[in-house]
Amino acid sequence: MSYLVTKEAPDFAAQAVMGDNSFSELKLSDYRGKHVVLFFYPLDFTFVCPSEIIAFDKALDKFKAKDVEVIGVSVDSHFTHLAWKNTPVDQGGIGQIKYPLVADLNKQISRDYGVLVDDSVALRGLFLIDKDGIIRHAVINDLSLGRNVEEALRMVDALQFTEQHGEVCPANWKEGDDAMKPTAEGVAEYLATHVG
Repeated sequence: MSYLVTKEAPDFAAQAVMGDNSFSELKLSDYRGKHVVLFFYPLDFTFVCPSEIIAFDKALDKFKAKDVEVIGVSVDSHFTHLAWKNTPVDQGGIGQIKYPLVADLNKQISRDYGVLVDDSVALRGLFLIDKDGIIRHAVINDLSLGRNVEEALRMVDALQFTEQHGEVCPANWKEGDDAMKPTAEGVAEYLATHVG
């Protein structure tokens, strides 16, 4: 999967259940001009997955405020996605989440992103795609390990900061922190004042 970072995100067109519960063909390249958080999860009606999907939905306004689209993908059908949305949270559903869930029934999208395991389900891959369709960040978790939505937001902030200012973000950087100029002098200055 790391081979995709700095490369153009593999495009796809697939059926999805949209935020308003309609079915539509979703084409990734239609999102050019916006940042995209594209995340994969194993299956609908499972255990860790709803916690992540609902967490992304609860943070959706934060992503939207940063002009970021969130898109989920699994190997389920769009019909199964809708059934899961229509199942109450207290009965194992995800409720009325407001972002698209893409159907990857033939598993090609998961293959193209390098997250398909045992030709069965997708691992928990997350890809941050810039406005030009280039993957700038990728992380993958095993099936049992849920992701940190706040970390995804932090990475969006870091990417947008570097795009705007041309500086680089050091370890543990968060919005409002000092960054570094991408020069030997800039790094030395940062380390002298922030580390040690």
